[in-house]
Amino acid sequence: MNQLVLSTEENTEIKALLSEIASRYNSAEDPDLLSEACVYGHELPRRVRKFLNNFKTLESPPGIGLISGYTIDDNKIGSTPTHWKSKPPISPSLEEEILLVLFGSLLGDLLGWLTQQDGHIIHDVMPIKGHEHEQLGSSSEELLWWHTEDAFHPHRCDYLGMMCLRNLDQVETTMGYPDWSKLSPETIDILFEPRFTIHPDESHLEKNKSDVTKRTGSQQLMLESSYKKINSMNKNPEKVAVLFGDRKSPYVRIDPYFMDPLKDDDDAQQALDLLIKNIEANLFGKALQPGDFIFIDNYRVVHGRKPFKARFDGFDRWLKRTNITRDLRKSRATRISNASHVIA
Repeated sequence: MNQLVLSTEENTEIKALLSEIASRYNSAEDPDLLSEACVYGHELPRRVRKFLNNFKTLESPPGIGLISGYTIDDNKIGSTPTHWKSKPPISPSLEEEILLVLFGSLLGDLLGWLTQQDGHIIHDVMPIKGHEHEQLGSSSEELLWWHTEDAFHPHRCDYLGMMCLRNLDQVETTMGYPDWSKLSPETIDILFEPRFTIHPDESHLEKNKSDVTKRTGSQQLMLESSYKKINSMNKNPEKVAVLFGDRKSPYVRIDPYFMDPLKDDDDAQQALDLLIKNIEANLFGKALQPGDFIFIDNYRVVHGRKPFKARFDGFDRWLKRTNITRDLRKSRATRISNASHVIA
């Protein structure tokens, strides 16, 4: 794993920059801040900028970048929320969210989904009562199966960014990647063919929508249209390839829990099974610590989470998460405007 540990001096420099930005914006999702994020990002310490630039351009193995050493004030951020719906007007972790935005802006543009966490670009990840056994980031007692983020969708992110605010129980995020030397050219060729189906994951389904009622008529219509599209993709998923890009070092889109068994295509099923076993052989766990910012190449690395027993006492594991795309334009037809960062 590629890692950068912030120095005391870099921490001081970053916090001064965040304090300045937080005095101008009440939200890390403010459209003006998102528009200017890359400009602010270039005021971060040079070592940070170089680290993220190399992560983006060199694609060095294993496709995971970790920036650690940022100091978190545990009292300032307050209790772990009970639900992502209960967002305060101004987040107690505003500066940390802004830093996630700035780091992400050096890799691309942040991206959200109208069907996920009420269209927010920065998500809260913590256990929610009633979700213990769901295939959701808010589950706890259930193994969250490894996957590439939003594998079902053509506009899925290039990178997944996560920041740890709290993890007293040392809950492990799982990550893994294929060892291409262990797969035959014939198997790889099959995986490059559109013979597989991937359904939308639980987080996009209508049953997990927000109960917010203060939407304008047009916003409500857009949301209803989005769920119709998700439902259609769920009922009739199109055939897609699991691998794409260069055959010598392929990119991957995969989500085994939400993929249909290929009863009428034994060769494709066998190839998929071999890839799944290959990735599972390379899975490892990492317990993120407060102040860790991890960036996962969503084209090369899968991620999940090990099960744990939630506390529900205000001190549970708490992450912030965002999607990052290298090309916002490719999703233009699904966004309300060229300045919007939310796929509808």
